[in-house]
Amino acid sequence: MTNKTVRPILEMNAFDKQSPQTENVARRIANTGASSVLFYREPIEMVSAEGVWMTAKDGTRYLDFYNNVPCIGHSHPAVTAAVNKQIATLNTNTRYIVPIVDDYLEALKATFPKELSNVVLTCSGSEANDLAMRLACKHTNGTGFIVTESAYHGNTSLVTQVSPSALKNTSLPEHVIAIPPPAKKYYGDNIEQGFADQVQLAIEELKQRGIKVAALLFDSIFSSDGVFSEPEGFLSKAIEVIHQAGGLYIADEVQPGFARTGTSFWGFQNHNASPDIVTLGKPMGNGFPMAGVVTKPEYLDSFCADVGYFNTFGGNPVAAAAGLAVLKEIKDKNLQENARLMGDYLKAQLQSIAEQSDHIAEVRGSGLFLGIDICHPDSADKPDPEFTVNMIDQFREEHILIGAAGPDGSTLKLRPALCLTKTEADCFIDAFAKILKAS
Repeated sequence: MTNKTVRPILEMNAFDKQSPQTENVARRIANTGASSVLFYREPIEMVSAEGVWMTAKDGTRYLDFYNNVPCIGHSHPAVTAAVNKQIATLNTNTRYIVPIVDDYLEALKATFPKELSNVVLTCSGSEANDLAMRLACKHTNGTGFIVTESAYHGNTSLVTQVSPSALKNTSLPEHVIAIPPPAKKYYGDNIEQGFADQVQLAIEELKQRGIKVAALLFDSIFSSDGVFSEPEGFLSKAIEVIHQAGGLYIADEVQPGFARTGTSFWGFQNHNASPDIVTLGKPMGNGFPMAGVVTKPEYLDSFCADVGYFNTFGGNPVAAAAGLAVLKEIKDKNLQENARLMGDYLKAQLQSIAEQSDHIAEVRGSGLFLGIDICHPDSADKPDPEFTVNMIDQFREEHILIGAAGPDGSTLKLRPALCLTKTEADCFIDAFAKILKAS
């Protein structure tokens, strides 16, 4: 457990506002000020997108291996049609009965264990995680949270406190403990036991501080930590430990959910785990802003007895239409299986190329959520964030969009849309080989 300083996630692959600015970049920064975040040292002006491709103002088409929000593909016609039809008919809050909302809720619940039978819809993953944390605190009468060292869970006041990678010049508060992510360099070959032991130590540390633990809050694929999905089931012991201490397990599925890992619809299912609370977001509406909390009725019962909860835009009929179209497309087009097949193909090809390069320490992940660790040629244990940024820029030159993750920003993060084809996968593989060969 540690208050280890990590590289803020929004500084990875970002435009430096002190650099020379084009007219459009200056306009954006003048409007949004210090909160402005733009990708690349030379930002791109995008004008359209379709499938796994985005088109810039200058006509350049980019293969998008970064954005996990349009999970079934950019500008998807099924989502567009569903949203257009519903917004032309009725859009209002959840205080009225609108059948499409319950159609969506029931379709969503069908993908979860039966005990998770209540859903609260919100507009963002941040709102969802905020509510999940409040539910956990109310049910356990605890305030302590355990997260991983480079975790990112959102940006409300409460959720920022459990997001180490969002912090620039402040330490974690007393009620939050960050533990190392489930990597071999921390736990050796027994990740399951080592990770559970760290959770136990964190619980004991909180107790020494006079704080009762409320929950584990983990992104099920540890995306911001650098992408960790193996060995299958390694979270089980850690969950047993938190339950024995009277705490809950919150599965943050904002990034790994909705069939992205290929082997399961939800990331937590890869761990043979049954969460107490699950949070959803980003890909839920394929770009339409929607998110949610899925939980057990007893947690909502006690929470709402004291406070209650209402979200004006969360669960509106248009959001429900978008969400329902996403679920239908994943099922009808068998996109979970495609994620598995294309992910396995990508991973195998990338690992083969990596074996010939001293710049690659490891390729890992599941389905269409992969991480590639970039290292110094003289040591696989020495991260190389500078070369990582150079690779990201070189991918751009090859008309491919990709991002970074990990505590040092030295892990390439791959999250193409679930509709990825073999031809498109080969485009990335060829560029990856070309860039490494030229290094």
